[in-house]
Amino acid sequence: MSLARHIDPDELVQRIHDANLTEGSQSIRSHMAVSHLTPYSSQYATRVNVPKYKLPEEGAPADAVYELLRDELDLDGKPNLNLASFVGTYMEDKARQLIIENLAKNLSDNDEYPAMMAIHERCISIIAHMWGVQKGEKAVGSATTGSSEAIHLGGLAMKRRWQEKRNAEGKDASKPNIIMGANAQVALEKFARYFDVEARILPVSHESHYRLNPELVKQNIDENTIGVFVILGSTYTGHYEPVEEISKILDEFQERTGHDIPIHVDAASGGFVAPFTHAGVGGPKWNFELPRVKSINTSGHKFGLVYAGVGWIIWRDESFLPKHLIFELHYLGGTEQSFTLNFSRPGAQVIGQYYNLIHLGFNGFREVMENCLRNARVLSKSLEATGWYTCVSDIHRPVEKPAAGATSVLKDAKQKLLGGDDEETSANYIAGLPVVSFRFSDKFKAEYPHIKQEPVSLLMRARQWIIPNYALPPNEDKTEILRVVVRETMSFDLLDRLISDLVTVTQTLMENDAVDLDILQGSKAPGMTNPIKDHDKKKHPHHGTKHKGPRLADGIHRAVC
Repeated sequence: MSLARHIDPDELVQRIHDANLTEGSQSIRSHMAVSHLTPYSSQYATRVNVPKYKLPEEGAPADAVYELLRDELDLDGKPNLNLASFVGTYMEDKARQLIIENLAKNLSDNDEYPAMMAIHERCISIIAHMWGVQKGEKAVGSATTGSSEAIHLGGLAMKRRWQEKRNAEGKDASKPNIIMGANAQVALEKFARYFDVEARILPVSHESHYRLNPELVKQNIDENTIGVFVILGSTYTGHYEPVEEISKILDEFQERTGHDIPIHVDAASGGFVAPFTHAGVGGPKWNFELPRVKSINTSGHKFGLVYAGVGWIIWRDESFLPKHLIFELHYLGGTEQSFTLNFSRPGAQVIGQYYNLIHLGFNGFREVMENCLRNARVLSKSLEATGWYTCVSDIHRPVEKPAAGATSVLKDAKQKLLGGDDEETSANYIAGLPVVSFRFSDKFKAEYPHIKQEPVSLLMRARQWIIPNYALPPNEDKTEILRVVVRETMSFDLLDRLISDLVTVTQTLMENDAVDLDILQGSKAPGMTNPIKDHDKKKHPHHGTKHKGPRLADGIHRAVC
């Protein structure tokens, strides 16, 4: 959540009142008699401001407040057209009904809501089996408010296990470090900063598909490494990081040095995609089938298809969750064990998650995820077919087939002769999230050097589509990408309209000269409404078309998820 500064309401209102707005001989902002014939005939209709930064002395009718807030919220973007976010914006009517009926339930009140807690336990069991928990292991986990909290819990468990081992051996435990790629979402770096762990953020490159490079992992691990964060689905391009390859590197390191370094898989998005698609992660293992993977997190509110507010963290066995991190709480007549950063939190989303798991089942989730990937491939291929764009993501590129042997030749001949289902699935393509990251093609940039990508995002926003434009991670940040997350709600008809609008917007840019585009490229991003003060103009005399905001490399990008 963004930090917000206090606003002095008196100063702000006084500045507006000083404008001396009048109508005839009377001030427009004089008080009027209160009428409640309709919500819009209330005191806030035309002449009295709705209190924004200070509690009013008197309240207002419920219907008036509702209408006024609804009107203001109409200025928000449409969630279904927000293609910047991985977070789900749709649930079926019956699921919504269940959530509304259980909004008042607190997930921390175990004794008061035993049925909800039983559903929580079932979700943990289902997801643990979905991620390949091994026979004989006692998986343990918890719902969280999202993947950020889950990542912090997974990282904290790794740190404490490392500290306990170092202390038992009489070694220094004051300099822990953790490995992650520069493509890591901000929550991973937050963990390191908040819990005093050195973040070894390794550069990514075109050659590594803008994801964690196993060779750099090999060069940067040591006896103080508490673990490696491996991302199953980069937020930039949707690529899966090679969990099994990194696991083998850590196996070799342990054989050579005796240091056992665990893996935590950040499957915020991929945790509900990879288990169901035909492609999986492209062949290698990624989950609890690998002994070195000790914990995995995911966001139920992303491809788990639940509204925002639920994530999951699971350890493959209770032995990997240090006991002194677990709190035994005696609260409201009951006893519970807890390992979370929050206490009170909504339970309705957990119920929504269970609804999806048992309503869709394996085949239902597979159908949804395959459809998302199919639509993402259509978008990718359509963009590249224009010649104006090149995709940085790879889910539309066919996998390289091995040389055909005798068995394969006979199989192909039999299929041609007898017919059969030859429909392509995600298994025919490079595995990844249903994410389309694209940029102007080199040919387009050479022909139209004055056109930048940012106006594409701005003009699409004018058509109600929200498509971010931002730089790739440091080391590759000279390349900017536009990114579309294809969620369940992206129907084929909507996809057609999206492609049509992208083509139209690009043609509009091609038909305008550099002077016109310079004005557009100097526009403020939505939400930047602070007025420019006189002293700001003095500091920045070229504020406007000449002003350039900070690139992604200058700070943590907060809107890539």
